[in-house]
Amino acid sequence: MSMYEHIVAFRFHKPIGPEIERGLLEQLHAFKGRIPGIVEVTAGVNMTEEKDNIHDYTLGLRVTFDSLEALRAYGPHPVHQEFVRSLDGILKNVVVIDYPIAT
Repeated sequence: MSMYEHIVAFRFHKPIGPEIERGLLEQLHAFKGRIPGIVEVTAGVNMTEEKDNIHDYTLGLRVTFDSLEALRAYGPHPVHQEFVRSLDGILKNVVVIDYPIAT
């Protein structure tokens, strides 16, 4: 069984400020232990020095899942849905990439 990476970049309508960033990051880091099948979670504010390629995506997330089934169950999970609701009105766009980890 392969593990899977879930990569997300968040773009907001306007700068959200450090307080909202902290709250969102706390929610993201809390996924581990609350959503089954998560092996690792990393999340943070985009600090790239590649200013030509940032496109205003200011928050990033990486979640490692122990299986494709766990990745599929993540989307509708109540903890994930609670996070999604916290983005209402502030999220402009999101980019998601999911891929199996080569073993």
